[in-house]
Amino acid sequence: MALSPKKKKLLIPGVKGMHDILPGDQDFWQRVRTEVENLAGYYGFNRIDTPLVERAETFERSIGQTTDIVEKQMYFIKGARDRLVLRPEGTAPVMRAYLEHGLDHIAQPLKLYYWGSMFRHEQPQEGRFRQFHQAGFEIIGGESDPIYDTQIILICYRLLEALKLTNLEIRVNTIGCQTCRSGYSRRLTDYCKKQSNVCRDCRRRLLVNPLRFLDCKDEKCEVIKKEAPLILDNLCPVCKSHFKLVLEYLDELELPYSLNNCLVRGLDYYNRTVFEIFVNNGNQSLLGGGRYDYLAGMLGGRETPAVGAAIGIERLIAAIKLEKIEFPTRPKASVFLVHIGDLAKKKSLALIEKLKRAGIKAEEALGKESLKAQLRQADKEKASLALIFGQKEALEETIIVRELATGAQETVPLDRIVEKVKKFLK
Repeated sequence: MALSPKKKKLLIPGVKGMHDILPGDQDFWQRVRTEVENLAGYYGFNRIDTPLVERAETFERSIGQTTDIVEKQMYFIKGARDRLVLRPEGTAPVMRAYLEHGLDHIAQPLKLYYWGSMFRHEQPQEGRFRQFHQAGFEIIGGESDPIYDTQIILICYRLLEALKLTNLEIRVNTIGCQTCRSGYSRRLTDYCKKQSNVCRDCRRRLLVNPLRFLDCKDEKCEVIKKEAPLILDNLCPVCKSHFKLVLEYLDELELPYSLNNCLVRGLDYYNRTVFEIFVNNGNQSLLGGGRYDYLAGMLGGRETPAVGAAIGIERLIAAIKLEKIEFPTRPKASVFLVHIGDLAKKKSLALIEKLKRAGIKAEEALGKESLKAQLRQADKEKASLALIFGQKEALEETIIVRELATGAQETVPLDRIVEKVKKFLK
């Protein structure tokens, strides 16, 4: 007896860590995009789009060798003559474009926003993907004025408000400048060297970037951090004054915030103000940002004041779903075109275009031939009006208009159909 051949696996699965955005989620994505664009327009931010592919040096020089991005690998493009990567974050490319295209020669500061895909070759886990999406707001140039730090926090807070998220908490800190940070780093390192339970990762971090110890989530380090020196006690007068004004502006806006002495952010280009906004009783950070006055210099330009923030869209939509927030779906068409016979089917496309030109959206099921099946589809789409176009009507250039709620119908000349439908829809 011959063995039956093994069934071939027909399905080619998607790449691990990448995900499809299915039709059922598109209303969430569209709402977020719309609110980002609306707020950007209101607060005077202009859109910028940078390429998906950048030189690896753009990130290696700017984000630092001890950051999550470098530690968890960038997506390198094999076979490229230059060392090219898929962009892992949006701020460094925006600054690269700002410098490369001489955007510092136009009115400053320059307010920019972006929306796009980012890529990180880290192990996929809950809420983290290898391809993910971010929106970002950046204010570049002008003066290192604390009012711009506050404006970035404000627009991010207003975005979450517009998306109906509740119980928002702004956590804010300062990491000072290079001058006051160097002294604090020595004090923090000396303190940690006296502790016996510092985790292995933090022992390494203390050698190259001591502030990252404050960001460690290891339980042993969490205990040690409670007695660690505070950077607020080690600020130079300029940084102290800058942070004081940021907090005063937040008070003036009556935004809910708390000081978090361990908030440092993960990228090396930050200085002074850093912040994150949390939901879900403070358990989930949806966005973060801060000031990065040194980034332009790291990329080969002159030091340029800058502040910004990035919002993780997947994480944001997950929080919206968790709070069971619903947005109005796109309105369904009130008109459904039903065809009967080949001639009517052939003429249906032109009829739909006629309705479209008049601003009337008509649904159809041209792939179905059964009258019953098409009327069932019209009911499923919750249409209020059916336009029944049969062989007889196609020859006579008429059409039957039927009110689906009452069953009342009348035959109307094709050249009056737009007038008739508009009158009904009023």
